[in-house]
Amino acid sequence: MKYLPINPELFIINRDNFRKQMKQSSVAILNSNDEMPRNGDQDFLFRQSSDFFYMTGIDQEKSILLLAPNCPNPKFREVLFLVETSELIEVWYGHKYTKEEATTTSGVKTVLWLDSFEAVLKEVMSTSDNVYLNSNENIRYSNVVPYRDLRFAEDLKKKFPGHVALRAAPIITNLRTTKHKIEVDLMQTACDITEKGFRRVLNFVKPGVMEYEVEAEIVSEFIRNRANGHSYNPIIASGKSACVLHYVENNKECKDGDLILLDFGAEYANYAGDLSRTIPVNGKFSPRQKDVYNACLRVLRAATKMLVVGNTVDAYHAEVCKVMEKELISLGLFTEEDVKNQDPAKPRFFQYYMHGTSHFMGLDVHDVGSKQEPMRAGMVFSCEPGIYIPEEGIGIRIENDILVTENGPFDLMRNIPIEVEEIEALMAK
Repeated sequence: MKYLPINPELFIINRDNFRKQMKQSSVAILNSNDEMPRNGDQDFLFRQSSDFFYMTGIDQEKSILLLAPNCPNPKFREVLFLVETSELIEVWYGHKYTKEEATTTSGVKTVLWLDSFEAVLKEVMSTSDNVYLNSNENIRYSNVVPYRDLRFAEDLKKKFPGHVALRAAPIITNLRTTKHKIEVDLMQTACDITEKGFRRVLNFVKPGVMEYEVEAEIVSEFIRNRANGHSYNPIIASGKSACVLHYVENNKECKDGDLILLDFGAEYANYAGDLSRTIPVNGKFSPRQKDVYNACLRVLRAATKMLVVGNTVDAYHAEVCKVMEKELISLGLFTEEDVKNQDPAKPRFFQYYMHGTSHFMGLDVHDVGSKQEPMRAGMVFSCEPGIYIPEEGIGIRIENDILVTENGPFDLMRNIPIEVEEIEALMAK
C-alpha cells in the first residue's frame, strides 16, 4: 500500500460497535473483495471491499473476518483468516501480511491461515443460532457479477440450513455513515492531495492541450502523494462535453475560449475525495461564463449552509433547487412566468440542473446512507450544484466535500481555489 499506516484503534472501535448490535448466539462473517479479471492473463489492480476494510484495515485479497462474541472458545470470538504466504508467493507477487503484521494493522489478536477456516467455522457454527452475512446494499450498486460475499452466503446456507441468516449490511451502513475522527483525517488527506492535483492543472492548462494530458497531470500528482489513484473515473470535459454529466472519454482538444469542467478526486487509504471545478482554457472567463460560474458558486454557498444536523438530503435538495431556480431566472434562461406555468412534474430548472446536490462520502465516493435519514455530526457529503447550457456550450459544476458538525458545516476543501479572480490569477502565472 502507498498510504501511511492507519491507527488500528479505528478498526477495533468499528468491530466493537458492530458486535454491540449483534443478536445473542450469533456469528458474523465478512469476506475481502475478489481479484477481478482484466483480460486473459491479468487482473485489475486489487481494491478492497469497503465493508471489509472498514472492519479490519486489511488491504489484501482472500481474507475473512469472523466475529462470534458468544463462542465458548474465547480464541474464536474474533478471528482473521489470511492466505499463508511463502517464498514462492513473495518472489512472484511480493510481500503479504504476516500474522504479526495483520494484528498490528487490524487489532485482531487471533490471526490464522485460511486453510483452517472450515474447521473453525464448524466449531463456531455449532454453538450459534444466527449468522450475519454481508452483501452490497449500496443503492447505487447494479453489477450482475456474483461477488465473493454473495457466493459465500449461498454456499453457507447450503452447509448450515438450520441457522437463521441475518443481514450485516444495515448495521455496517449505519456505522459507516458517521465518520470517526481518524476517518475524517484520512478524508482530509484525500482532499489535500486532490487540491495539489487541481493546482497543478491550473499551471498546465492552455489552448491546444488534450483532455487526457490534463488527466495525466492529475494522476501523476496523486501517485506522488501516496494516493491509491483516482477515487472514480475522472471527468475532464471541455467545451460542449461539459454538459455530459458522466463524460469520461477525455480525448478532445481544449480550445481557446472554451471552459473545461474538471470532476476528479484522490483516493487515499481507500477514502475518497471528490472535487469539481470549471476553468477557462485560455485562463480568462468571458463575461457570460463568469456570470454563470458566479451564479453556480452562490448556489454552492447557500447549499453548504444547509448541510446541518437534522436536515435530510431530500429536503435539503428541494431547498437548493429553489435557490437554483432564482439564479437561472437571473441568467435569463427562463422567466418567473414560465415557472408559474410549468408542469410541476417537469420544472423548468431541471432543463439546466438535472442532478442531485449531494451524496454521502467515505470509503465509496458515493457512500452508503439514506437520503431520508436526518443528518448527524460526522457525516460527510459532496456539495455540487451545476448549470448546463448546451446551446451556449457552457457546462459548469462546482463541488466541495463538507463535514457535518455540531457547530455547522466544515469544508474539507476550504483551501482549494474557487473564486473566478483567484483561478484567473493562478492561471496567469
